Order: sequence, then C-alpha cells, then structure tokens
Amino acid sequence: MQDQPTDPRIQRLRQLRARTQLGGGAEKIAAQHAKGRLTARERIEVLLDKGSFREIDAFVTNRGAGVNDKQALLSDGVVTGWGTIDGRLIYIYSQDFTVVGGSLGQAHAAKIVKVQEMALKNGAPIIGINDSGGARIQEGMLSLVGYSDIFLRNTMASGVIPQISIIMGPCAGGAVYSPALTDFIFMVKGTSYMFVTGPDVVKAVTHEDVTFEELGGALVHNSVSGVAHVAAESEGDCLYLLRMLLNYLPSNNMEEPPFTKTRDDPLRTDALLDTIIPDNPNKPYDVKQIIRSIVDDGRFFEIHEHFAANIIVGFAHMGGHSVGIVANQPQILAGVLDINASEKAARFVRFCDSFNIPIITFEDVPGFMPGVGQEHGGIIRAGAKLLYAYCEATVPKINVITRKAYGGAFCVMSPRSTRGDLVFAWPTAELAVMGPDGAVKIIYRRELAAATDPEARRIELINQYKEDFANPFVAAANGHIDDIIEPSETRPRLINAVEMLRNKRDTNPPKKHGNIPL
Repeated sequence: MQDQPTDPRIQRLRQLRARTQLGGGAEKIAAQHAKGRLTARERIEVLLDKGSFREIDAFVTNRGAGVNDKQALLSDGVVTGWGTIDGRLIYIYSQDFTVVGGSLGQAHAAKIVKVQEMALKNGAPIIGINDSGGARIQEGMLSLVGYSDIFLRNTMASGVIPQISIIMGPCAGGAVYSPALTDFIFMVKGTSYMFVTGPDVVKAVTHEDVTFEELGGALVHNSVSGVAHVAAESEGDCLYLLRMLLNYLPSNNMEEPPFTKTRDDPLRTDALLDTIIPDNPNKPYDVKQIIRSIVDDGRFFEIHEHFAANIIVGFAHMGGHSVGIVANQPQILAGVLDINASEKAARFVRFCDSFNIPIITFEDVPGFMPGVGQEHGGIIRAGAKLLYAYCEATVPKINVITRKAYGGAFCVMSPRSTRGDLVFAWPTAELAVMGPDGAVKIIYRRELAAATDPEARRIELINQYKEDFANPFVAAANGHIDDIIEPSETRPRLINAVEMLRNKRDTNPPKKHGNIPL
C-alpha cells in the first residue's frame, strides 16, 4: 500500500487514477460480471504478461468535458496502451462496456488511432478487444468520422503488423468493419456477437424473427459466414488461445517468425503414415492425423476450424520453425475445392506470405465442386483467388501430394509451375487431368460401347490409365515432382526443406499492387 502523500497535487493524481480504474462504477462492473464477461481492464490483465501493461490516455475525457465535470467520462470508454506477451511488445485497446456501453465517440476513436499509429511505427502487433454498443449517437458525425479514422489505420497496417480482434460482447453496425479489416477475429460462444443490422431492424425490413446469437453469434460467424476465425468456450479460453497464436507470428513484416525450441526429434519418422492412405481411392481419411504426426509435438493451431472444413489451414512448428499449413480434407466433401474453401485458403496463404511464414501444402484434391449453385456463386472467381495467392507468394512453398491431384485443382494447389519450391509425392499419389474412371469413360466411350464385356474392358483400361498417367513416377520423370518419398519420412524431409529454403529470395514485378479477383 502506498503512503498517503502530503502534496495535494499527487493526492489529486491518485484520486483521478482511482476513478479511471472504476470505469462505469461498481454497479455496472457487477452487471458485466453477471453476463459472464470480464471488464476491459481485467481482460488486459489476463492477456498480457503480469505487470507489463502501461496505460496511456487514462485521463482523456469525452469531447467538451473536463476531468472535473460531473458528466466527464474518464478514459472515454476505452483502455489503451502497451505491454508484453511472452516478453514481446504488444499494443492493445480494450473497450469498456461499463462506460456508456463502450460507445465510440471522437475522443474514444482518437485514443485507438494513437495506439494503432504507435504499433505501426514501432513494428509490433496490435490487439483490439471489442465490447461496444457502437457509435455514440450524441456525438453524431464525429463518431462516424472516428470509425473511418480507425478503418484507415487498419488498412495501412495490413500486411505490416499482425492485427488481431477479439469480440467480447456486442460489435454492431459500422463497428464490425475494423475487425473485418484485421487478420484474425476471435469470438466467445454465447457472449459475443457481430452484425451490421440488429435483430429488430432485420425483423422490420425482412420480417425474419431472429435472436442475437442466431444472427451474429460466435458459432454463426465461425461456421456459416466465415467472418470469424476462432470460437472460444469462455473469455479466459479466448485470451489463452490468442497468446498461443502469437507464438507463430513475427512482430512485423520485416522480421522472421519466432523460433521455438523443441525436444521433438527432427529426424523422427512415423511408420503409421505408410498405411494411412486407404487402398480404395474413394475412401476418406483424416488429413489432421498426418499433420499432427509430422509437426513438432503434435501441436497444430487450426484457423477457421468450423468453416469450409473441406480444407484445413493453420499454424505449426517444424524443427522449431513456424510454418503455415494448407491441406485438403478428404473426410469432408472428398476434399474438393468449393467457393468457401478456396477463399479461406487464399486468405491464409496471403497472410503467411505477408509475414514471412513458409507454407506447407498437403494435397489430395479431386477437383472443384460441380453444380449450378457453385458456378453461379462464382467458383471460377473464388478458385482464381487461391491460384493468385499461391502464385503471388514469395515465401518458401513446399507441397506434399498424398493422393489425388486432378485437373485445374492441381494447378491451384501450389505445383512447381506456380513457383512452388519443392513438390514431394507419396507413392500413393495420382496426378492426372481427371480420375481414372472418368477418363476411361470419356476416352474409350466408343470402344466400351462395342466391347463384348464392357465392365471387364473398363477395369482393364482403368488399370492401364493408372499405369500410364495416374501415378507419381510419370510426373517425376518429367521433373514436375522433385522426389517421391516414403510417407514415414515426411517429417524429416519437410524440416530439411524448410531449413534449406530459409534464405530464399524471390520478388514480384514492380507495381503499385496486383488486381486479385475479388
């Protein structure tokens, strides 16, 4: 406990600082806790290293008010500053719902903009904890201009420093666009939600009766819309997961990702991988088993786990090196690429490329999803996004073809011809324009129609097609595959490849920016 100072100015300072710590007061703090939500300051204390937080602008008040005014909102509904996570500098802002619902006014926005600019200048990640009722109506256009100021800084920082948003309460109206511009969005099941227009407006305009959770809850945005990337069980769980994510990310685009020491032998092999691919090419398997078997300590931080599950993306360490992983998932829709999967993977590839994180691709893709809905929905444009992302990326790109690599989907999943650095194939790999059964039906349509025993001839032709085309040795003979490896040796081969490519340098033609097919 501090001694009582004799200097009245220091006494005043301590009194004002104590007021800032109370936010909207004990009653509103209790109400926040009753909803299962921490306060703005409690969230910061849980997230950052103990004792590392340094607050700035604690004495800022809403525009037109002084610190002595009875109606003054000390800190103006948002706590800002910096601290560390595992010793690394982090900038942060946390909206305080206990102060006029965390609503954003001019001073509130200016505080956020200040830490955004500090983060950009100093090359450190910024974390935004969103818990706000939206624009402060009483400040009119000043609130909207404040949002625009924040959006601009989000855009300028994109690809320069990691930006992570946590939704821990309401995030509605124009407020949703700041998180949407950041790299990752974390949400908490049951207590956080995002939407442009709320349930009342939806009902008035479209006559749809929907709850807050059904319209914009954590599970909706993690599984249906794809807006959010991680759904946590509680606020504590959410903050823990965010700390874990930062283990894989550099502080800025000029740094290499952090190296994490591991006791997992880089030469470790796994004989179980030699039998994981079923003999029947139409039978599924779980690609996550392959990933966990290969990465350090079996730890895989999946992103977008509940959205477009036919493709897997996430982070891991290989021999201590941070890597991004993209993998087709045969368990879901046979691993085909559809609109959502293509966009999910494209965004992840571009993030990894922005922050110098090597990309490892596990390929088992039979093609693009057919159907009127997919074609009319823009599967061509979506597939082009993934193709563009891989072609544009200059980080190390390593591909492991475990089974199917068919048609246009083969071209999209980082082959050598789109600047892939290394392409490995398992002996079970099948590389062709299309699957053997479909190819035989097209190529030998007339012969099969005239055959005395069409089925026997079809099987014979399929086997011949596999021998001639749908195996890795043909592609290896043409130099399109760098090596055919035993599945059990995949881990040491990938770690060696990542280390070999550490000093890779590649560039794109000088330009303002490309025109990705959005």
